[in-house]
Amino acid sequence: MDRRARGSYAKGVERRRELLAVAAEVFAAEGFDGTTLKLVAERAGIREATLFHYFTGKQDLLTAVLADRDDQHTEHSRTAASLADLPRVAERNAQQPGLTALFAVASATATRPGHAARDYFRDRYAWVVAATAGDIARAQERGEVRSDIDPEDAARIIIATFDGIQLQWLYDPTVSMPSTLAAVLRLLEP
Repeated sequence: MDRRARGSYAKGVERRRELLAVAAEVFAAEGFDGTTLKLVAERAGIREATLFHYFTGKQDLLTAVLADRDDQHTEHSRTAASLADLPRVAERNAQQPGLTALFAVASATATRPGHAARDYFRDRYAWVVAATAGDIARAQERGEVRSDIDPEDAARIIIATFDGIQLQWLYDPTVSMPSTLAAVLRLLEP
């Protein structure tokens, strides 16, 4: 009986990942406003009601898509990329313009109290700042980063720069996110 439960659970996890992949494509192509649960279900080859076995609604689905995007960018869902990895992460984001745009829009609109993704983004920024600040502090100890800047302040500057460069890139794809981030990181060198 345990085998069936585990097998059934594994199938459910795999099906959820498949639905997230389809939803990511739909959100990327249609944007949040143009995406409907019915459209996601049609593209996934299921009934709309089946989506409610996995997600409570469109906002929950969006949050799950964004969390899955983060998981794919990190080795573990709670481990941020190291400083040296950030230009590579930016390059990956450039390969996913629809999801990058969705992230930018969702992160801005989620600031509203009661927004379904508000907690996700608040928590995401908290762990990204903490992980990046830790990486900066370790780099300072090794003498690789200036010691005259607080690690948390530097982390917030880098993350704000990353988000801002992404937004500028969405308006002008000739902006190089990786090289701009690399230039900002060089400003931290001793």
